[in-house]
Amino acid sequence: MKAVIQRVLNASVSVDNEVIGEIGKGFLILLGVEKGDDEIEAKVLSAKIAGLRVFCDENDKMNLSLSQIDGEVLVISNFTLLADCKKGRRPSFDNAALPIDALKLYKDFCKFLVDEGVSNIETGEFGADMKVSLTNDGPVTIIIDSKELSR
Repeated sequence: MKAVIQRVLNASVSVDNEVIGEIGKGFLILLGVEKGDDEIEAKVLSAKIAGLRVFCDENDKMNLSLSQIDGEVLVISNFTLLADCKKGRRPSFDNAALPIDALKLYKDFCKFLVDEGVSNIETGEFGADMKVSLTNDGPVTIIIDSKELSR
């Protein structure tokens, strides 16, 4: 699994010009599920993200986690994170999981975030053409590949 985590002041996702998910301060997470990913990777990745200390404390140091600031999360499925651009100019998405597998792990990932103490989670619509808006805070943007966490 690959995740792009953006610390945001707010974020929202729309489908057909209708807002279907909206958060305040917290994380916008773009999540890509790769062939071969499993529930364990979803659990490890969600724990890592929930525990990231990238929110500022009273001394303006990045020292607080999502739960410590009562932060919110917007999770957007994004198979294009698995793009292989090694050859030619047209990316290959052969490494992306099949939709049925990706949807299950996407839902598992969100459930595991709740298990980690994240109380407010919004999602996009899996497989839909979504429009995502955000106000990046910092900007702080972090990319995590679950394969690197298990090494």
